[in-house]
Amino acid sequence: METAQLTSELGSIFDSSRVLTDSASLLEYGRDWTKYLQPKPSAIVFPKSTEEVAALVKWARQNKIALVPSGGRTGLSGGAAALNGEIVVSFQKMNRILEFDPYDQTVTVEAGVVTETLQKFAEEKGLYYPVDFASRGSSHIGGNVATNAGGIKVLRFGLTRQWVAGLEVVTGAGEVLDLNNSLVKNATGYDLRHLMIGSEGTLALITKVTLGLTRPVTEPTLFVFGVSDLAAVMKIFHTFKKDLPILAFEMFTDLALKQVLHHHTDLKAPFAGRFPYYVLCEIEVPGETVLTRALELFESGVEQGWIQDGVQAQSPQQAKELWRLREDISEATAPHSPYKNDISVRVAKVPEFLKEMDGILKKNYPHFEVVWFGHIGDGNLHINILKPKDMATDAFLKECKRVDELMFNMIEKLQGSVSAEHGVGLTKKPYLAHTRSASEISLMKAVKKVFDPDGILNPGKIF
Repeated sequence: METAQLTSELGSIFDSSRVLTDSASLLEYGRDWTKYLQPKPSAIVFPKSTEEVAALVKWARQNKIALVPSGGRTGLSGGAAALNGEIVVSFQKMNRILEFDPYDQTVTVEAGVVTETLQKFAEEKGLYYPVDFASRGSSHIGGNVATNAGGIKVLRFGLTRQWVAGLEVVTGAGEVLDLNNSLVKNATGYDLRHLMIGSEGTLALITKVTLGLTRPVTEPTLFVFGVSDLAAVMKIFHTFKKDLPILAFEMFTDLALKQVLHHHTDLKAPFAGRFPYYVLCEIEVPGETVLTRALELFESGVEQGWIQDGVQAQSPQQAKELWRLREDISEATAPHSPYKNDISVRVAKVPEFLKEMDGILKKNYPHFEVVWFGHIGDGNLHINILKPKDMATDAFLKECKRVDELMFNMIEKLQGSVSAEHGVGLTKKPYLAHTRSASEISLMKAVKKVFDPDGILNPGKIF
């Protein structure tokens, strides 16, 4: 369909200010943080209501035009990329907080509400929304649900799935479904709400979400440890988890720290010495007994040699600065056009996972800088291979993809996942069989056919 005709027809659903076809907008909204993909959407639209979304889907189905949902575009698997003339549906203007229920401790929001906005709203109500990650200031709730987002507090509070009490969605047939009605107990057959969570916009477009809130965390304290080897990282984790209410347990390498300190000159290393690995451990401290025990374990770790050095944050500001050493890694490495992987295994298999991963990286990337870090407490590791300045992009990608198969074969052997928290999208699609069986993939395709009979919702993603 020609641009003029497309704009005219979309004008029957949206006012002209909410239909964009200029090249700058197509580039900005046509992709996520997967920078190696070249976007080519035909238009960007900005609905303001569920009714507009439903009307758009019905029009798209009639005209056999594909739709790609778009939130904060912070994904790393190409799930929000539009490469083949699709219409991008941005939920940026569906950003209202609709209802707060103090009895059920739930809040209903539109899909375009920014994660940090929800967190601040909960705080104003004396409550807490615990799903948290570095992109909180730009990611959207709809996107969080579509990818079942995890982040830094999964160890204590679980994934987004644990907090979704209800959903409103528009299927590929244009049907509006209100799923679960925020009920705590609802034993009436299949819970389609959970089918939508993590479906990456391939079954339906999420328009509204009802989320549970909880009590605020009591006085957390933060430790950062310098560690000499991966075995010590796991020893610290098992020892602290057994005795303490851990909120987060993160690991990053010295190269990761180097990148952050170079990028953010206002930040400082946590202590004078430098070590191969660093552990960031946040603990809830409801009383002096817990803090005393944490300090005892810290001292014991030093005596036994698993902790080489360490620091405890002495103020909220210092804790914020220490967290930035971990959370700013992605931002700090972005100028190097990194090739990213986001993988996971069961926590019990983390030691074997880390050992084999370290061996693969050292053997196959001796000439590349590899920044890795992860949510060790939930078995999730992020790997960023930095592109050398003098290397062509195509050659770099070819080299990285060569090692992907080695990495994913190892993940399959350990019964892990090729995508821990950024979805399958386009970039992990070729490797889905390393995590899902042929029977599972066949059933997933059949489910998509039910909800999206004409294949217009985020086509080409997942499989």
